[in-house]
Amino acid sequence: MSHPFGQALQVQRDGDRLVVTDPQPARAGDAPRDRIGRWQWRHGIDAGQDPELQWLGPCSGEPSAAHLLAILEAAFTFEPHTARLLLQPPFASALNLVEHGLALPATGGRCIVHREMFFQHAPMWLPQVASPIPLRYALTGDRRHPLRAAKRRGVLYQRHIPWLDRTFSFRSLDIDADLPRFHRWMNDPDVAQVWQEDGDLAKHRGYLDAIAADPHMQSMIACLDGEPFGYFEAYWAKENRIAPFCEADDHDRGWHVLIGEPDFRGKAFATAWLTSISHYLFLADPRTRRIVGEPRADHRQQLRNLDRSGYAKVKEFDFPHKRAMLVTLLRERFFTDTLWWPREDEAPFAITSTTLQART
Repeated sequence: MSHPFGQALQVQRDGDRLVVTDPQPARAGDAPRDRIGRWQWRHGIDAGQDPELQWLGPCSGEPSAAHLLAILEAAFTFEPHTARLLLQPPFASALNLVEHGLALPATGGRCIVHREMFFQHAPMWLPQVASPIPLRYALTGDRRHPLRAAKRRGVLYQRHIPWLDRTFSFRSLDIDADLPRFHRWMNDPDVAQVWQEDGDLAKHRGYLDAIAADPHMQSMIACLDGEPFGYFEAYWAKENRIAPFCEADDHDRGWHVLIGEPDFRGKAFATAWLTSISHYLFLADPRTRRIVGEPRADHRQQLRNLDRSGYAKVKEFDFPHKRAMLVTLLRERFFTDTLWWPREDEAPFAITSTTLQART
């Protein structure tokens, strides 16, 4: 499953044939759109020759931009060792990839798509994409930082997770609708041991109200196939308490997490949300070059999870409430090393764990 521009498309493979379909039934009054498209996957015969994707039809017309993006994501996912693909013959939607910097011109009128460039294309996974807000500086206390864009509402990110065969998503938190769930999660003994924010509904409403009023933080609910299972906070590092310890750049990001539903704690799930939060933060603003974090220095399980996901341990330092480990992940590392997928030495099978609700 792919979700380019928020449109759900399904891609099936049969040998060297790929078929993309729109699984949603057409409704009266809908604008016309592609219902099916067929592709031929031509693997290079000679060593070092790039595989090609060739459009087979329907013969009348060409694939829409959404179909083209879905087939590219599927091809890279079906064969994750493929670093680049050739598109042939040229058609308008393929040439638009070149115009938008997603592909490079190749010989014979073809274009070549590089995996690390493709997975930085925000409309593939963000239903709402806006141009970065123009640069203007402001002061929060004694911290000078760029003005931040207004917080997005609704679904913020969605991606099919092959090893779970489920769709992962982030959506903005709705205080009225999500408060009872957030309250229950915060009072879970395993969560409370780490977050230390257990209490009554009034306390938790105040907690969420404070974040809603803070321009540098965004509260999010993580879901699998629409089922909520975790709470995330994304923040801009320069306005955050971590800033003095990491020499925060203007667009560095960070995050906190708790996994509230015990059935969603395990290696396969941790791999899904760890790769997804990193991917989302890099896509949300193309100027973000680094993600930082400050897990507890003695939280071995969470440090192992972060290490498996490409985060580097930099140093230990003291917050007023804990001894922390500074961790960082570079944009270049994430996309060059394909860290939106599990590391090869880490099979994503589920194992029971009660230690994944770490506040990183």
